[in-house]
Amino acid sequence: MKEHFDDHYVKMAQRDGYRSRACYKLLEIQEKDRLIKPGMSVVDLGSAPGGWSQVAAMLVGHHGQILASDILEMDTIAGVEFIQGDFTEESVFNELMAFLGNQKADLVISDMAPNMSGMRDVDQPQSMYLCELALDMASSVLRPGGGFVTKIFQGEGFDQYMRLLREQFSKVVTRKPAASRPRSREVYLVATGLRG
Repeated sequence: MKEHFDDHYVKMAQRDGYRSRACYKLLEIQEKDRLIKPGMSVVDLGSAPGGWSQVAAMLVGHHGQILASDILEMDTIAGVEFIQGDFTEESVFNELMAFLGNQKADLVISDMAPNMSGMRDVDQPQSMYLCELALDMASSVLRPGGGFVTKIFQGEGFDQYMRLLREQFSKVVTRKPAASRPRSREVYLVATGLRG
């Protein structure tokens, strides 16, 4: 807990009015990759407490739309439609699709992670499973040429997942934002140009 409250990014988030330190990860990815543009339609998976939705809403502006989903509750954010539930369940998935209507999303972002047990043999497969679910969702809702960002932990399954992304997107890069704790195995994969 002490590490968390002493954390430079936690203090910055409190000062800047952001919901979480994770905001700075997306802001840094945005600075490098310029993924989010005004007027875009963005789907945020595993959105609570809402840091990424907050940043995305700011970047897409009034003409864009953010659709956020999480199994946990999330406080309202202006310009963000939130659907609580597990997006792999048919009823929640249908609700998400109904909100999008006939429109496809420009970008899917996922900062999902399992509840970490500290046992790599348990955590890694669970994390990879969430990455696979996020990619399935991205494949369902993205327009051709769309983009996808996911948090992933380096370890078993990482290379196969990279291959899968490279088959589906024209460009895939790995990012390790400064706001990621140095000892963490988390990185972010930024995939652009979904093949039609």
